[in-house]
Amino acid sequence: MYVLGDLLGACCLWYIASHFYLLPTWLSVIMWPLFWFAQGVMLTGLWVIAHECGHQAFSSHKWVNDTVGLILHSLLLVPYHSWRISHSMHHKATAHIEKDQVFVPKRYSSLVKPGDIHHLVSDSPLVNLLQIVLMVTVGWWAYILTNAFGQDYGRRTNHFEPSSPIFKPEHRNYVILTDVALGLVIAFFAWISYTYSFTFFLKYYFLPYLWVNFWLVLITYLHHTDVKVPHYRGEEWSFIRGALCTVDRDYGLLNVFLHHIGDTHVAHHLFSTMPHYHCQEATKHLKALLGRYYLEDNSPVLTAVWRNWTSCHYIPDKGDVLYYQKFVSPKKQ
Repeated sequence: MYVLGDLLGACCLWYIASHFYLLPTWLSVIMWPLFWFAQGVMLTGLWVIAHECGHQAFSSHKWVNDTVGLILHSLLLVPYHSWRISHSMHHKATAHIEKDQVFVPKRYSSLVKPGDIHHLVSDSPLVNLLQIVLMVTVGWWAYILTNAFGQDYGRRTNHFEPSSPIFKPEHRNYVILTDVALGLVIAFFAWISYTYSFTFFLKYYFLPYLWVNFWLVLITYLHHTDVKVPHYRGEEWSFIRGALCTVDRDYGLLNVFLHHIGDTHVAHHLFSTMPHYHCQEATKHLKALLGRYYLEDNSPVLTAVWRNWTSCHYIPDKGDVLYYQKFVSPKKQ
């Protein structure tokens, strides 16, 4: 039902946009950006459902989960099986310093190498802003292509090579299937661009798709990057401790279209095979059960992004329970 609802909503938006040529030029200039934003939100909802397929939360049949997930994620240029595998590793080791897979905190020693420019993060608001913009625009591509924000394996790492250190030998066929599916989708998009023009492709797909990437990176970043979120090493880590190292955030009306991925993420980490439509009820009870161990932040989104980006720079090199620290250039200490 949710898949059909999202697809219907997306088709309705595409149909409406196809008639923008009837509008006065000044109104068309306003309506196109609104369409890109709205369609981006609608397609992000499909992204979330495909993500649930990867958790085997969409259906009781694995082949249904993987078929629906592969189709939906491939159409959104996501390497379904490859990302499903690395995302499963993230859920199994959330907030584990050596094993988590996304938004892995930097160690202090990595920020003070000769020639490093990370000290500019705390010195220059303009550089902060530029880095935030880069994160929400190309951060997803950087992650799947180079494993940016992930673990440093000391060699080339990405989500497209079966030999990448993220994967085990038994994952090889899954990665190849993912690559083939993405290749077919890219060929389809190339045909659309050739048949209807590249401008057509940009307006109806690519610009809304950029909004999908924006929401994906923004929501994930705010879930797992906060001064309140600890990271663990060795025996201090446990699955429950790691699962509780995520921050819920209320996105208002957008919660409905994003299938509550933002305001029920603690429940999702504790019970990743639970469909999103049960997570609200679970969250209500988890709040009561967990008390101060339930992390939530409902400060304005832009405020939260700026606060976290300018405060969560690194964790200390030593220790087993570590919190984010703000970097100060050695020249200013």
